[in-house]
Amino acid sequence: MLEAISVRKQFGAKTALDDVSLHVAPGDIYCLLGANGAGKTTLINLFLNFIQPSAGRLLIDGQDVAEQPLETKRVLAYIPEQVNLYGQLSGVENLAFFSTLAIGEELPRERLIALLQAAGLPLQSADDRVGTYSKGMRQKVGIAIALAKNAKALLLDEPTSGLDPSAANEFSELLVTASRSGVAILTTTHDLFHARQTGTRIGIMKRGKLVQQLDSADVSHADLQALYLEHMRT
Repeated sequence: MLEAISVRKQFGAKTALDDVSLHVAPGDIYCLLGANGAGKTTLINLFLNFIQPSAGRLLIDGQDVAEQPLETKRVLAYIPEQVNLYGQLSGVENLAFFSTLAIGEELPRERLIALLQAAGLPLQSADDRVGTYSKGMRQKVGIAIALAKNAKALLLDEPTSGLDPSAANEFSELLVTASRSGVAILTTTHDLFHARQTGTRIGIMKRGKLVQQLDSADVSHADLQALYLEHMRT
């Protein structure tokens, strides 16, 4: 579903990504670990076609992102670290606006409310202004937009950053639910516990290179921490 094939990205003399290859199948949650500047966000931006690769290919649902940007965006949803919504509008109004942009039709209020509830937003908060929402509540509206779009692939950049443990756990459960319906999920994170508990696959990036990939079921949290720190030291 999501595939990077020998991807390289140069910014002048700086190599941001160096021969990166990975594959995220439907139902997978691929957690990409790495320090700031490792290249994680650059890879996300390449999948979104915000920037172009210097070499290699990026595929979404078998389609080349650079050659078929509109087609690939139709099956893709993106949730950044800070979900940008209209603060003066309510949660349901934001969902109505962005879902109409995404799918080209207006959804009835009952469907919008159902989507927000499926994303974990309390019913009593649906008509509150988003300017009063916590970060976790904004993230849930972002998930609801992805659900409205019926996205086959989901990209997330540090989605649990700044969330308290309870909100982070609740958000992780939403990702697991989405994966069970066949959505392919690629998420960047600094949170090793989140990666181990939520991810089905884990990749470790360092200085633009994908230095290791593993199945989360094959490693304990302590072993993952030791492995990560070893890569960061060398």
